[in-house]
Amino acid sequence: MSAALVVADARFDKLSTIRSTIATGLAPIYWLGNAPYEFTDWFAGLFENKQDLQQENEDLRARLLILERRALKYAALASENNELRRLMNSSEVLDDRVIVGEVVGVSPDPFSHEVIINKGRSDGVSPGQAILDAHGLMGQVVQSSQITSRVLLVSDSSHAVPVEVVRNGLRAILLGTGDTDTLDLVHVPDTADIREGDLLVSSGLGGRFPRGYPVAEVSRITKEPGEPFVSIEATPKAQLNQSRLVLVVFPPEGAATELDSVGDDASASDEGEPTAQETTEGGQG
Repeated sequence: MSAALVVADARFDKLSTIRSTIATGLAPIYWLGNAPYEFTDWFAGLFENKQDLQQENEDLRARLLILERRALKYAALASENNELRRLMNSSEVLDDRVIVGEVVGVSPDPFSHEVIINKGRSDGVSPGQAILDAHGLMGQVVQSSQITSRVLLVSDSSHAVPVEVVRNGLRAILLGTGDTDTLDLVHVPDTADIREGDLLVSSGLGGRFPRGYPVAEVSRITKEPGEPFVSIEATPKAQLNQSRLVLVVFPPEGAATELDSVGDDASASDEGEPTAQETTEGGQG
């Protein structure tokens, strides 16, 4: 029976509804697991003195003024960018629609880098959507229930992201290694112009991840004599083990919200050279 269920789920996707129902039923457990943190935060707030609150308020006001100044500058840049896009007959969409979620659970499996967020189908979240934190791309939704979703992090060994180097536009595939501090940039020729410190951003190829979000920074390049490709390690920009608040990115208006299964993409990333299927951002294997 177990073997039959595994085959039915892996090959024919027959158990997704049951899994979603079970995940919805487990939502109170995730809430209870997160309750001590919420209670501690609330209890600590009871002992905040007036001076500290006033200082925090002043700091927030100063930060608000800085952000408002930046918003004024970005408004002019956005207008100019829109005009350039019109001239190039390109899309006029500048910002992706997002909602804020919170990490309420972490997968106990040491070989699977997944987290649970408190946004689900009732919020419009569906598998395939990109997840960000304040620093960069964290991963993608692989399963959504009514009020929670399971997110596969970019560091998972089954995850792949098409990226490009900001400095020169060089494209490559960034693979998870199972280590939250290290990613591998694969299939880069030894003649490619890439340096330590280069910023890697999502290329947008395949339509899974929006283009231009920071993913990682090149940390080490190793060239082996006689090898056609160089070994490149990168450090994720997102704080995969620390961030509690995340952004769920929605596709542009008119695009399909239910993206392709993430399982097929991971399979492609394990077979040598990148294929067209692989560049649609690998998911759960």
